[in-house]
Amino acid sequence: MSKRTQKKSSKTASGSANSRKTRTKTRTKTLTTPTTKPATLQRAATRKSPKNAAAAASHKAPSKQLISAESTGGPSKATRDALSEGQKAPAFSLPRDGGGVVTLSEYAGRKLVLFFYPRADTPGCTREAIDFTRLKDAFADVGTSVLGISADPPKAQEKFRDKHKLAVPLISDETHEMLQAYGAWGEKSMYGKTFLGIIRTTVLVDTDGKVAKVWRNVRVDGHAEDVLAAATSL
Repeated sequence: MSKRTQKKSSKTASGSANSRKTRTKTRTKTLTTPTTKPATLQRAATRKSPKNAAAAASHKAPSKQLISAESTGGPSKATRDALSEGQKAPAFSLPRDGGGVVTLSEYAGRKLVLFFYPRADTPGCTREAIDFTRLKDAFADVGTSVLGISADPPKAQEKFRDKHKLAVPLISDETHEMLQAYGAWGEKSMYGKTFLGIIRTTVLVDTDGKVAKVWRNVRVDGHAEDVLAAATSL
């Protein structure tokens, strides 16, 4: 074989070897280099699907909100079937401030005022309770007893009584049974929220144990005087 032919063969073999090495390096580099997702796919992957978002939200602590009518099954039965005048006053037996239990039967043959207030020791409820206390003797003169009712526990009623020197018995209806029976528990709204709570209500019961008059959504100013006038006219 001539020297020229040997050189050509050597170059060809060397070139083939170099070519194979280059291809091997290229394949190795291709395998070891991580693939990059297109920008649109990356953005889509970072977004939470509605299902995943809901699952994540379910593990977050619930925000403090007022109980809505929807979450408690809608308006109460008391709201739908409100107490009406002429109806027999619903019986009750509940604890009061200072201990003991108060029942409707204790007031048989007497006129009775039941004023339902949202919460002890709040401005409107305090003024209302003080007004009925101030007129207690005037109610007694026309054969009428007065009771205040809220969902506050007896201890809270006692603090309320002592702080403002209230002289009317304060009943505790923590289960809302009496409140519902007398139509004083129902749907309310505040700051755009709808919820169930105590509706400021007053009920006048006559000597026969029947509902003589009902005041709903009471305005405190002058209310006790209006109830006294109604009781006097019976």
